[in-house]
Amino acid sequence: MADNVHEIRPKMAESEKITINLGFVDLGQIDLLVQEGFYSNRTDLIRTAIRNQIDRHADVVRQAVTRKSVDLGLRHFSRRDLEAVRDAGEMLDIRVLGLASIAQDVSPELARASISSLSVLGALHASAAVKAALADRIQ
Repeated sequence: MADNVHEIRPKMAESEKITINLGFVDLGQIDLLVQEGFYSNRTDLIRTAIRNQIDRHADVVRQAVTRKSVDLGLRHFSRRDLEAVRDAGEMLDIRVLGLASIAQDVSPELARASISSLSVLGALHASAAVKAALADRIQ
């Protein structure tokens, strides 16, 4: 039965892994709060703390997104999208706060012919070849 199931679009990761260094006292306090049942684990506490800080500065983020004309969230660029831009004789100035993804079937040549600049606050998913081709255009 599973032989006839085909994935239409590969599932993209919904998060990005980061690494942080914490002092022993901070880490101990986190472990204590987890042990006392305030949080289910270290990650839960850290995510909550980050979200609280983002909420605390929500007005600043909203103003900056508007001022800088940034796309908020997920922005995906397919080969077809970039070919249409190139064929129209235009180039994209991409600004994303969140996740920008460029399809795996986009060639480095197409990326250079259709993207004039790329600024991502968050994560960029693209092939290594496309990232290398756009290296001088990534801000």
